[in-house]
Amino acid sequence: MQTHKAQKIDLNTDYPCPCRRRGRLVPISLTEAFGCNRCQQIFVVQDSGYVIEQLSTTYPYKRSWRWSGHQWNFAHSGFRENYLPLALGMIGVLLVICLPLALRAPNHPSSTIPWLVLFILLAMLPALMLWLAYRR
Repeated sequence: MQTHKAQKIDLNTDYPCPCRRRGRLVPISLTEAFGCNRCQQIFVVQDSGYVIEQLSTTYPYKRSWRWSGHQWNFAHSGFRENYLPLALGMIGVLLVICLPLALRAPNHPSSTIPWLVLFILLAMLPALMLWLAYRR
C-alpha cells in the first residue's frame, strides 16, 4: 500500500526527476540541491528537507514537490489548481447580475441585443482566463 505522506529527502540519494519521466535527480556536492541529468534543471531542498523547489524556472510561480517514497507530489497548490472554481464563480456572478438586467430591458430587440452581447463578452472573459491558465 502506497503512502502519500511526505518523507524527508535524503541528500545522498538520487530520485526520479519531477519534470521528466526518464531523468534522475543527482545530489550536487557540498550543497542542499539536486540536478537532473536529463533536463539540466536544479532543485533546492526547502522546508526542513521535505520539499524540493525548482530553482531556475520560466513559470510565474515557483514549482515545488514533496517526495512520498514512490513519486513526487505538488507541494503547494498554485493558481492553476484553484482556477476552475474561481472561473465558475465569476460566471455565476455574471449570470446573477446580467441576466436580470437583460430580462428587465424593454422588449424591443434593439435594446435587448446590446445587453446580450455584453453578457456573452463578459461570460467569455473567465473562459479566456481559464484557457490561458491551463495552456502549456
